[in-house]
Amino acid sequence: MPTLPTAFISPLAGRLIALAALLLCGWSAHANEPAALEKMAHDFLTPALAVALPKDGSPLRAEVIMGSLDPRLKLAPCNQVEPHLPAGTRLWGRSRIGLRCVDGPTRWNVFVPVTVKAWGPAWVLKRAVPAGDTLTQDDAEIAEIDWAEQRSSVLALPERWVGQIAAFPLTAGLALRENMVRVPQAFAPGAQVRVSGQGGGFSISATGQALTAGMVGESARVKLPGGRVVTGVVRDAQTVELAL
Repeated sequence: MPTLPTAFISPLAGRLIALAALLLCGWSAHANEPAALEKMAHDFLTPALAVALPKDGSPLRAEVIMGSLDPRLKLAPCNQVEPHLPAGTRLWGRSRIGLRCVDGPTRWNVFVPVTVKAWGPAWVLKRAVPAGDTLTQDDAEIAEIDWAEQRSSVLALPERWVGQIAAFPLTAGLALRENMVRVPQAFAPGAQVRVSGQGGGFSISATGQALTAGMVGESARVKLPGGRVVTGVVRDAQTVELAL
């Protein structure tokens, strides 16, 4: 079964932001016209991307689309303009680069919109999948997409989506992402399940009644014969494991 490399957004975005922070000093300009400011924003971003993108065969290939400032914008003269990334900014998808006057009679701060695309291989659906259907390996094929088109993470490894349930109706051509699938239900509320646990040199095992639906890998509540309610992690269709 083919797999995709596991490179993902978080390391790339983190390195971009960290590098950008190092580049904050040293930009100065007397110009305050939109065209000059846009060039400054572009010059600020370009080396950051060139250095941050991995050179080890990573599947992601960056593409940057610079936006424009409002041409009607009139800013006070400034001796030094400092490019920066606004707090919480993620250079992924639609973003922005800030430009602030740090030496001038009037301090100002403007933003240039930017779109960062990250092209790479992903699993793309070959057919429509109704909500609730189980996904199989034959449902998707590898194609190049923009990973940054949506915030939800791309499911690069088949084991992360094969056997999962479609969370909502999925159309052909969609790249599989985390928000599109959910784990199948192992048991329904009211089912009899085995509760087990180990710790401190001892172990327990009992049969109880599930109070909530059980999803493999997620928490479920179980009522034991004596009336005590415990919470554990669903391991399979019949077992809930307690952390002791």
